[in-house]
Amino acid sequence: MSGLRVIPTWRHGQERLYVCGADGRNVAWYDRDTGRVNLLSEDLRQDVLAALHPFLTGPVTVGPPPVPTPAELARLTLHPDDDLAPNRPGEALLIALDRDPGPGHRLRPDPRRRALSAEQAVGEALDQLEGMGWRTLHSVPLPGGDRVHHLVIGPGGLFTVYSLHARRQRVLVADPVVTVGRGEPYPLLRRVRADADRASYALTAEVRPVLAVTEPARLEVTVPPREVRVLTDTDLPGLARQGGVLKPADVEALHAVARDRHTWVRV
Repeated sequence: MSGLRVIPTWRHGQERLYVCGADGRNVAWYDRDTGRVNLLSEDLRQDVLAALHPFLTGPVTVGPPPVPTPAELARLTLHPDDDLAPNRPGEALLIALDRDPGPGHRLRPDPRRRALSAEQAVGEALDQLEGMGWRTLHSVPLPGGDRVHHLVIGPGGLFTVYSLHARRQRVLVADPVVTVGRGEPYPLLRRVRADADRASYALTAEVRPVLAVTEPARLEVTVPPREVRVLTDTDLPGLARQGGVLKPADVEALHAVARDRHTWVRV
């Protein structure tokens, strides 16, 4: 079989290399940590090993994969371009900054970089929940150029999380308005609720909105906002203490649907 290509993916610092056919479907994958090449078809053994040869770091075991988890099944049935799971926190901003870094003589910091630092801080905190049965997707694209900063699925339910940069600034939340430092008040909670509503529509499940404020000097909430949870980035691990909403199989099934880019094209 010709036309095989190798696509590296990263998740929590661990690398896995997928081998894809000309149609974009995965035919094998290589785990560096275990030194194992998992083949979906024994007939492709020599072609797969030839494609992987430049990437092999030592002796490998070659054979059929273990019985796949629902998450693996979802990964294997998706074209790599349609799988949102490899997205890094702030993926859309990283791409935008790579394409247009902006002038190097700015008198003020590029607001995109502040927003990126917030998404990265929140994304890192959310990724730590994975060992407790949670799944997180970052920078989920929506029609019209919008995106969900983070989507979290776990035993406690589904949450959209909006990251707000507020390093060393006072943040005042007066539903629906949010004021950061000396900035202009902005009805941000409407956007936060809209993200959750669109995710609920896409996934046909209840999704609750969260506003995550990164490193504020002070966070003041005049009245608890309707439906929206307001947390700092250091409070996010508290989501893991919630449970009793979704079973592990439900978490994996919803994650499999949410990671498919096509799920979000009509919301």
